[in-house]
Amino acid sequence: MGVKPAIGRKSNKNPPILSHEFVIQNHADIVSCVVMVFLVGLMVQSTSPIASLFISLHHNVSGVEPTREAPKGEPFTYESGWKDGCAVIFYSLVCIVMHAILQEYFLDKISKKFHLSKSRLSALNESGQLVVFHLVTVLWGGDAILREGFVFNISKLWDGYPDHPMSFLLKLWWVVQAAYWLHTIPELYFQRIKKDEWAARIRHAAVAFAFVAVAYGFKFQRVGVSLVVLHSLGEFVAHSYRLNTILRGEREDVLDKFLGVVNGVVFVAVRLCSLVLGVLTFHFGLAGVAQLPLRYAALFVLVSFQVYLMYNFISETIKQRQESRQQAQSRPKKEKKEKPKKEKVKKTPVEESDLPEVDQNTNKTLRQRQSAKAK
Repeated sequence: MGVKPAIGRKSNKNPPILSHEFVIQNHADIVSCVVMVFLVGLMVQSTSPIASLFISLHHNVSGVEPTREAPKGEPFTYESGWKDGCAVIFYSLVCIVMHAILQEYFLDKISKKFHLSKSRLSALNESGQLVVFHLVTVLWGGDAILREGFVFNISKLWDGYPDHPMSFLLKLWWVVQAAYWLHTIPELYFQRIKKDEWAARIRHAAVAFAFVAVAYGFKFQRVGVSLVVLHSLGEFVAHSYRLNTILRGEREDVLDKFLGVVNGVVFVAVRLCSLVLGVLTFHFGLAGVAQLPLRYAALFVLVSFQVYLMYNFISETIKQRQESRQQAQSRPKKEKKEKPKKEKVKKTPVEESDLPEVDQNTNKTLRQRQSAKAK
């Protein structure tokens, strides 16, 4: 029986059904079928309540059911709740499908064009996925920040805490954030990531998921979306710089130097803005509103994380400069090529037979006169 290869994992072999190779090659198709089951269940009356628990957003606090129009054109507002966990599970399945589509139609074609090594291919796949995710995070979250008016009135980040209802798009943004980091765990198996890379990637995903869960659960959604957008802006620039480094190889170009400078400037600016925003919100804005241990615990975690990122950035920059200097010193200097000296060409005497007839007669006359004098 022929098995259709999954998205991003084409192969000429037909592995046994339900084997590891079968699941890896067809994981996107399998997950797509599961997603379709939820969608079909939403259209059946008997299974609609269960399916809507995973697909729809719940905990509506606008006083109107989502199936009806809000009075006077007011938008629906939501709060956090336990049912959001079901939505995170469903949208993590959607993230797996989108991950496979991006892998097949973009990243696999780029890797074939540049003929990358295994280490560079792994880095390309990781940074390629993260560049798209962080770009979507910045655009979507930035739009929510502008709509809510946080930029022009920063006091909205803490006014009315803890009653901070969210719009539909903002709540969906938080659900997708948690779903993305949750889906990265099974992707380690689906994408055949080496076991020695699992620890670092799981730690990265766990920290990101924990930040999203804590900010969402403790009703810090407004300051949380601002901090995540700032962080994603820095990560987008950093992974764009990394992608350029992977694809250019050993060559150095103007774009690489430009992205390196931009990466450093944006990274430092993001860290400073995050610290200022955290101090304004947790130390001043929420004073007398939120509990003191909660405020300073959140501020301590935020400051520690920014200092940790700054320390790693400085250490990595110093390490890269030392390696570049060592490589420059190890390269043999080009010796100046000495120009070969031109050898002086000795003039060969001209034979008498090569002279014209008049000159030959003159030479004969001179020799006769010299011989007559000698006698």
